[in-house]
Amino acid sequence: MQELIEKARVLVEALPYIRKFRSRTVVVKVGGRAMDDAATRAAFAEDLILLHWVGIDLVVVHGGGPQIGEMLGRLGIESRFVDGLRITDDRTMEVVEMVLGGLVNKELVRVIHAKGGRAVGLTGKDGGLAVARRLGAVGPDRVDPGRVGEVVRVNAEVLRRLAGEFIPVIAPIALDDAGTTLNVNADPFAAKLAVALGAEKLVLLTDVQGVKDARGALVPTLDAARARALIADGTIQGGMIPKVDNALAALYEGVHKVHIIDGRIEHALLLEIFTDRGVGTELIP
Repeated sequence: MQELIEKARVLVEALPYIRKFRSRTVVVKVGGRAMDDAATRAAFAEDLILLHWVGIDLVVVHGGGPQIGEMLGRLGIESRFVDGLRITDDRTMEVVEMVLGGLVNKELVRVIHAKGGRAVGLTGKDGGLAVARRLGAVGPDRVDPGRVGEVVRVNAEVLRRLAGEFIPVIAPIALDDAGTTLNVNADPFAAKLAVALGAEKLVLLTDVQGVKDARGALVPTLDAARARALIADGTIQGGMIPKVDNALAALYEGVHKVHIIDGRIEHALLLEIFTDRGVGTELIP
């Protein structure tokens, strides 16, 4: 009986959040590493379906770096990076589009359908959803990253037409104004969509617990000023810096909250959105 009572308490705890976020937009970015195993993908799909059923308008953006690297290795193509960006020549771009827009995207759509949901797989190319421009030279040696871009325009109407009926699952690939396909980092891609949609939340599911302080303890809530201070003093470092920078940019442009959470935790998305404490770091303006 006690176990049943605890389940009821969890539902009651979720109720004000369901009421608050119903009919609001939540953009979820999931990294390739967070989707590495079947059990994690299944739990993530269940979270999405529940959020969708209670009336939250979801948009999912996925990465796929490990999967791209594996396929490039199979084909004998070297993976090269500068400042965390994959150097993308024409041959690499073909593999990126095949893996992101095909294998990873359709597997996530398949799992959502298998769990009883309704999803539509897209890339930024579909319906002119996202238009990008090529990045300039990067890194201290000013290396040309090739067909790597950043989103400059979003046609949010494409996603608004799907809202309430389907869960859009989007691969971060976009066209530039000349019609060339570009590889876009999934974090800023998701942030641009969140801004264009006026999202209530942007959730970044990754393979780390969240932002940690100098003692290594998780920081549950972080405002913009403290986030910048932690970057300046070196507490936030490495791959977490661009994640926090993208989060701050999204907050500055109107997204209400950004969450960085560990996507390897079972039902991490529900725990972060529907419980008082959450499981990662919540960034606020």
